[in-house]
Amino acid sequence: MRVLVAEDDVRLAAVLAQGLLEAGWEVETVSDGNAAYSRALADDPPDVLLLDWMLPGSDGLTVCRRLRAVGVTTPVLVLTARGEVRDRIHGLDAGADDYLAKPFDLDELLARLRALVRRASYDDQPAVTVGDLVVDAGARRASRNGVPIELSSREFDILWLLASRAGRVVSRLTILDEVWDGDTDLRSNVIDVHLAAIRAKVDRAFGTTSITTVRGAGYRLDPPGTS
Repeated sequence: MRVLVAEDDVRLAAVLAQGLLEAGWEVETVSDGNAAYSRALADDPPDVLLLDWMLPGSDGLTVCRRLRAVGVTTPVLVLTARGEVRDRIHGLDAGADDYLAKPFDLDELLARLRALVRRASYDDQPAVTVGDLVVDAGARRASRNGVPIELSSREFDILWLLASRAGRVVSRLTILDEVWDGDTDLRSNVIDVHLAAIRAKVDRAFGTTSITTVRGAGYRLDPPGTS
């Protein structure tokens, strides 16, 4: 994955670039907003933009706002020393997908970037229908028999993973890799907790059973008539 880092603090830009490279990203850096804007409009744009708010030339929020105005949907994460709620609101209103206040932990930054890229990939996916269950990744909506199902972000990601592979077993390791980016222990019960919540909302609330545990293998969302 390619990330464009727009940061005018030379030392911080170098630290970010090194950390991202070590995490397996392809990194390009620029030091002003106008350069970031031009790079985002190139024929081979980056997969995600990491913009400092206080960039020279054109600040990060202005860059983001201009890109959204011309239809660029590349995920944007804004970095800033401003941590007030109203500042985060300004950033999101400008079209940013996420916002991280300085100082920050590099691992958190990496996790947020991976989440942005993962969510962006949903936009190209058609809605998946498994019987009367519909999971729309682009809209991040799920429904059964036309009734909306309220899910947390993690719950939706797990359900989408199961629905997109309906009829096949999805291992715990796959869920950790694709939903948590491997950032939790395989021995943790966090998956079980989320699956229990999903079953309550997707199955039990409708008097049906479609998500099963395959002992020693993982979980499976069964199409109608196969469970």
